[in-house]
Amino acid sequence: MISDAIIMEKGMRSLVESLGEVNAERFITRLIREPFDYTKWQRNLFESMSIEEISGEAVRYCKENPR
Repeated sequence: MISDAIIMEKGMRSLVESLGEVNAERFITRLIREPFDYTKWQRNLFESMSIEEISGEAVRYCKENPR
């Protein structure tokens, strides 16, 4: 298990790499300002997709974004 500090560091790095500094800040500001239930959001995000579709999307993403 990794520490909270490392999670925060990696999360911020990912946000900045993905969104850029300004949009990463905008994202964080929205999370702070608005009540947000990640679990509920995630359920709604994938409710119309089958497990096969979700898996296919994950495989496609990994192929397009190799590490």
